[in-house]
Amino acid sequence: MSLNIYQSVDELIKIMADDLMKKVNAAIDNAGECNVVLSGGSSPGRLYELLASYPYKSEINWDNIYFFFGDERCVPFNDPANNGLMVKKTLFEPLKIADSRIFYISTLQTPEEAARKYAKRIIAHFRDKPIRFDLILLGLGDDAHTASLFPHTTVLREQKALVSAVHLEKPTSSRITMTAPLINEAQDIFFLVYGENKAQAVKNVLEGVKNQDEYPAQLIHPEDGNIHWFLDEHAARLLDRVSG
Repeated sequence: MSLNIYQSVDELIKIMADDLMKKVNAAIDNAGECNVVLSGGSSPGRLYELLASYPYKSEINWDNIYFFFGDERCVPFNDPANNGLMVKKTLFEPLKIADSRIFYISTLQTPEEAARKYAKRIIAHFRDKPIRFDLILLGLGDDAHTASLFPHTTVLREQKALVSAVHLEKPTSSRITMTAPLINEAQDIFFLVYGENKAQAVKNVLEGVKNQDEYPAQLIHPEDGNIHWFLDEHAARLLDRVSG
């Protein structure tokens, strides 16, 4: 695991974009394509906007990347809360990414059916190759959730399914998420976390007692991959390795 801490969010986003560019280009050089899983929420929007600008828009071979989503809210595609819509506006449309290279999570079915269909699409894409994403982008909620792996939900114990429905009680809502076992197969995982309100969650996940039901992001620990944490000083302020 690598821990990267920066003074400002702008510096954090810039370094993360640089590292993402290196990883993506290396995967394309090696295999001719790159499979990337994107994160929704508020934090990555700034990263996507930067990637859609120079020099990244010209120094990454965007036509050789396939884009997936780590999770999705069960809302219509035109709902502002839809992760796919956010990424479409900030990244796909500015870069003119072809729809054939984007694997949106459909919310037209029940959450369970949507999860099954998304898993089938992932399996079909990788065909006879191991299902392993080159790069997965993740965020961290102030309750230590990542993707839609929320505390005390049954999906945390899922071992077989690639994608699962998640039903939340407060507030009442449903989501579709990649499961921890699928995420842990990735070659590289980037956590993007910034802000004072994330400090306790970062502390709990990285240095707290092992309690994956309470701190679901602790589930993310690939056996044959790499985790890279990108934090600003506010999010990292409670870590012993920083303050000690």
